[in-house]
Formats: sequence, C-alpha cells, structure tokens
Amino acid sequence: MSIEKVRNHLKQYGLDSRIMEFDTSSATVELAAQAVGCEPARIGKTMSFKAEDKPILILTAGDAKIDNVKYKNQFHVKAKMLAAQEVEPLIGHGIGGVCPFGINEGVDVYLDVSLKRFPSVFPGAGNDSSAVELTMEDLELCAGSKGWIDVCKGWE
Repeated sequence: MSIEKVRNHLKQYGLDSRIMEFDTSSATVELAAQAVGCEPARIGKTMSFKAEDKPILILTAGDAKIDNVKYKNQFHVKAKMLAAQEVEPLIGHGIGGVCPFGINEGVDVYLDVSLKRFPSVFPGAGNDSSAVELTMEDLELCAGSKGWIDVCKGWE
C-alpha cells in the first residue's frame, strides 16, 4: 500500500506521525484543502513529468501552474506530463496520492520556489485520502530533491 511506503519513508526522519488520513478524498488541491482546513495554495501539489525519457516529480504550491517557458529553460525539453496509466508504475503512487516520499528508484524530485512563501505545506501521503504537514526544512530533508527550481507561474 502506497501510504505505508510513505509512512516508512518518513519514519526514518521522525516525521511519520504527521501523516493525516481522511474519511473523504484529498485527491485534488481543492479537496485536500477542505480536508486539511487550509487555503488551497498551501497544498503541496506533486506533478509527474517525463524529461529525457525518465520520470521526474515537481512539488509546487497548490495555486501554481507550470510555466512552459520556465520549464523548458530548466529541463531543455517541452513539459510533458506522464499519461495517467504511466504514473503508478513509474512513480510508485497512483494519481491522487502522488508525493515525493517512498517513490520508485530513479525518479528525480524538484521543489518549486512557489512553496517557500509558507511556513509549512501539505503534500499528499501516498493515497487519495491523506496528507502530511511539512516545513520547508522538512521537505529539504525528506523529499530527496535535486533542489529548488522556479518553473511555475500564477502564484506571485
């Protein structure tokens, strides 16, 4: 089960107790914000792309949208999201629960600067009815990211 992979991943950092499970869906930014009780912008939205024939994840703020020009400048390819049927086999989590924790080997993770304006954000935790509250320091510690990037618009 995907949430157990996330729980095991976060446990090594002492952050597993922050996982929240809901009786309702948290599969979209809006639903997650309602479940958590925060503004949609504070939801950590994890987006799955293919860059140079390998999957990558970008964690953004809930109100941010990928800026195609910035994305191409960063990765030197056009932004191409994974097809729905590719997400779970390539990433390790299904749509609605994709997060940068407990993922398959070989998936690069990036954190978008749109997240930095908040003291904490709420990414998913591996399924479509969970989230975890993490500070920017927590994200840097446990997301295994390649670093902070600026590939979004609409949040400034």
